[in-house]
Amino acid sequence: MALRIKASHVIAAVIVAAVAGWMYTGEVVIGGQSADGEGVKPIAEREAERSAETFRVRYLPLQPEQRFENVVVRGRTQADAVVPVRAQVSGTLEKRLVDKGSRVEEGELMCVIDRGAREASLAQSRALLVQAQGDFDAHKALADKGFTAQTKLNSMKAALDAARAAVVRDELELERTEVRASAAGIVQDPIAEVGDVMAVGATCVTLINSDPMLFVGQVSERDVGRFQVGSSASVNLITGQRIEGEVRYIAPSSEPKTRTFLTEIEIPNADGAIRDGLTAQAQIKLPPVDAYRISPAWLTLADTGQIGVRAVDDDDIVRFVPVEILAQTNRGFWVTGIELGTRVITLGQEFVVEGTTVEPVLETAELAGTDQ
Repeated sequence: MALRIKASHVIAAVIVAAVAGWMYTGEVVIGGQSADGEGVKPIAEREAERSAETFRVRYLPLQPEQRFENVVVRGRTQADAVVPVRAQVSGTLEKRLVDKGSRVEEGELMCVIDRGAREASLAQSRALLVQAQGDFDAHKALADKGFTAQTKLNSMKAALDAARAAVVRDELELERTEVRASAAGIVQDPIAEVGDVMAVGATCVTLINSDPMLFVGQVSERDVGRFQVGSSASVNLITGQRIEGEVRYIAPSSEPKTRTFLTEIEIPNADGAIRDGLTAQAQIKLPPVDAYRISPAWLTLADTGQIGVRAVDDDDIVRFVPVEILAQTNRGFWVTGIELGTRVITLGQEFVVEGTTVEPVLETAELAGTDQ
């Protein structure tokens, strides 16, 4: 019958052989004294010597970079002006010379209101002016010869002035039957139809002035002080268009409910391609600032809870440098508060404290790339 050897027996035999070999070749230390008589330092002494050695850390001298940032605003497009062109006299709309979608220039004739009795009234006023002028001339000739009183001549002069004023009034009334564009733009609703009875102030046509077009949005109170009128901006429309413009207006007071400030960005629209009321997003460009990009692993906390980094000064002593975080990106943090050339510890900062003397070693691998 064959003898079966268990695997556990084989493992045990290997371990015994290994221990026996180590004991045969190794050195036995008893009470700090080895078998060959040479002394071995106690553990406490060896730990003290190790603690006295200067700790080695890696560092990187930081250089500032220009960081470009934008304030993002969501809003919509809005025509620069929507102008209702109103009738200045009452009457029936006799002609409308433009239709919806028509582009008109300032001063262009658009509507004609029935002249009616206004032409007759003007003819009458002109006739009365001729009569008043004749009466005045005749009495003046008599007054020059002394055959009439000066008071009578003054009365004739007043009648002549009144006749002249009546002619001017009736001419203006007749002129106002022609409704002209008060601004350039495109005709849109509301718009009157021929035959409508127009009251004074009624809208004949409505003009929309879309050049320039405006982007309007609300800016938070945290960001409103970071830019000013005249700042450059890029507007991305929901249609995919991207247009450059500039900030034209910032509200001096906030909306009471939202605590945000209305901001307008003016964008060119000479061809009329940008329509009123489109959803859009604007990026207002801020002036570049000098900042430092660091790895999140370099950040640490002081005993006071202040966030910062540990750095090595000119005497190789560890110092805590507080920083202010501007932004977080996928390639690290943008911070300020660091001076040019500060030797920031990149490896080993968790094993040292402020005031410790260390052996700094220059870091060879810097953060790659730039993320604005």
